[in-house]
Amino acid sequence: MRLNFIGGVLAVLVGVALIVGYSSLFTVYQTQQALVVRLGKVVRVVSEPGLHVKLPFVDNVLAIDKRILDLEAPAQEVIASDQKRLVVDAFARYRIKDPLRFYQTLGSKTAADSQLNILLNSALRRVLGEATFIQVVRDERANLMSRIRGLIDQEAANYGIEVVDARIRRADLPEQNSQAVYQRMQTARQREAAEYRAQGAQQAQEIRSKADRQVTVLIADATSKSEQIRGEGDAIRNQIFADAFNKDPDFFAFYRSMQAYEASLKAGDTRLLLKPDTNFFRYFNDPSGKLEQPAGAVAAPAVAK
Repeated sequence: MRLNFIGGVLAVLVGVALIVGYSSLFTVYQTQQALVVRLGKVVRVVSEPGLHVKLPFVDNVLAIDKRILDLEAPAQEVIASDQKRLVVDAFARYRIKDPLRFYQTLGSKTAADSQLNILLNSALRRVLGEATFIQVVRDERANLMSRIRGLIDQEAANYGIEVVDARIRRADLPEQNSQAVYQRMQTARQREAAEYRAQGAQQAQEIRSKADRQVTVLIADATSKSEQIRGEGDAIRNQIFADAFNKDPDFFAFYRSMQAYEASLKAGDTRLLLKPDTNFFRYFNDPSGKLEQPAGAVAAPAVAK
């Protein structure tokens, strides 16, 4: 019985030792840093990962993330220096640099997000309120974001936080203002398009008028030159005919008669109402073209030479 009692006591002592040993050890991971709190007071800051020792049942360990954390701020309206209203959607990235100060001032990530959200909104209004709409949207956006990050980081240092980045995700006009601006832009573009069309139509009309005038001039010049050439050709032809007639009147008469036959006696229509002994058919009766003397006609006396 005594052995059983001693065995039970030893078992209890071993169990208590195990519980005390387990309570006196804690693990810090590589993504964490820890605060050892004793009776509400921080007695040690642990930043190195590994297995560490604390007083059992007295010390509490608070793990604090040392990675870069996200802060998503809700969209808000900001008035720029040129009195334009902007809907700004921004975010920030931060990490806990001084866990002791962070614990003493904020105590939790939820409180940190709330406080940093206030600082971000304040920095946005301060920096963007000194810039114009064009500077925020296009010209100096990177510089403005750098200034915003600097202001937030300066204020967040009081809470043991380092702000590593701050960005403006979107900066637009409010929906009603955007629609009004879009309508004005559309009207302006339609007016410019109408002006361009009118200018194009005017230029097209001028080009057509110029082309028509050039065509008329070219046709008139060509007609004049063709008539001149035709006149010169007719003159040369008449001169050739005159020369031919002077050289051989009989051949010229024969050639003219052949042309008359060709023009009058066409294929399919050779009917002519003429007397057979007319002068027109003289080459049909005699290749030399001499007309036959009527019956009973007296020959003319020969003239002595």
